[in-house]
Amino acid sequence: MTNALLKSTTRHIRIFAAIEENSNLFEDEDHLTLDLDPDNEFIWEADSIKKIQNRFRELVDSQAGKELSDYTLRKIGSALESDIRQMLQAGEISYNPDSRVLNYSMGLPRTPELL
Repeated sequence: MTNALLKSTTRHIRIFAAIEENSNLFEDEDHLTLDLDPDNEFIWEADSIKKIQNRFRELVDSQAGKELSDYTLRKIGSALESDIRQMLQAGEISYNPDSRVLNYSMGLPRTPELL
């Protein structure tokens, strides 16, 4: 029996203790792979993606030397979810009207009429 792949999944963040090669994940506890907004719920600019990637690296670095666990990955995922919410509220990202499901998981869109 093999161990299950160590991972954490939130609505907009998936983190795997694995390396991605040719669209396949290979377990590797020395590397973490981030899958950002897998359902394309948001419209992302390159700067916004870079901001999340940098924050991910910062959070991973802060856990250096500590045991890698699903709890650790959940903490990182939850922090990134919070960052995404802040970015949405600040107008750095927006909901994707062409998304498969428009459920406004981070709250209703902010428009001048609603502010």
